[in-house]
Amino acid sequence: MRKRHICTSILSISIWSSLLLLATLPLRAQTEKKMLPLQNDSIAFFRNVAVSVDLVGPLQLALGDYGQYEAALRVNLKDKYFPIVELGYGKADGEDAATHLSYKTAAPYGRIGIDFNLMKNKHDANRLYGGVRYAYTNYKFDVYCPDVTDPYWGEKADFKANDVKCYYHWLEFAFGIDAKIWGPVRMGWSVRYKRRLFHDDGDVGRPWYVPGYGKQGNARLGGTFNVSIEL
Repeated sequence: MRKRHICTSILSISIWSSLLLLATLPLRAQTEKKMLPLQNDSIAFFRNVAVSVDLVGPLQLALGDYGQYEAALRVNLKDKYFPIVELGYGKADGEDAATHLSYKTAAPYGRIGIDFNLMKNKHDANRLYGGVRYAYTNYKFDVYCPDVTDPYWGEKADFKANDVKCYYHWLEFAFGIDAKIWGPVRMGWSVRYKRRLFHDDGDVGRPWYVPGYGKQGNARLGGTFNVSIEL
């Protein structure tokens, strides 16, 4: 009986010891995991440079009264930060069908800003990004309207103004995707929310179109569809 009691006690102690060990294993694993040294990201700070063109602006020019030609240079820093410069040339040549008022302008514009990679895996070949731009243009426009009725004399006369000087400052908030197609070739699109900051509309009324910004207004939505090559 005594030997049986000793064997039972040893078995009980062994079972409780095993349970206690199993209970402490997760804590030990977490402790060992915390003690592992943090590995630094081995990706180089400067990754590459990409040049791109926008296809939306030329399509607008082909199908409508205004649009732009635009190219961009973007720097890749650690696949996380993407400083960017966008340069373009905006044009408009349109006439209102009801009033026959015509408007014409053509001028360069520029934007500078930065995009941030929003993907969890920053080094993935495809990217989801958000960004901000500061933009500026200095331009002139011509406006012409035939048979304008004088509000005082009631007579009709043509109204015409040439080389009206204007400028425009605005912000753009961007959200888009950028996907690898083949080798260094990439394609992507972005949605832009544009917010006017400072402006001068000249002295003959509000311009119909602002190069790089689009139609006049305090705020405006736009977009791009880009084809780029990474160098």
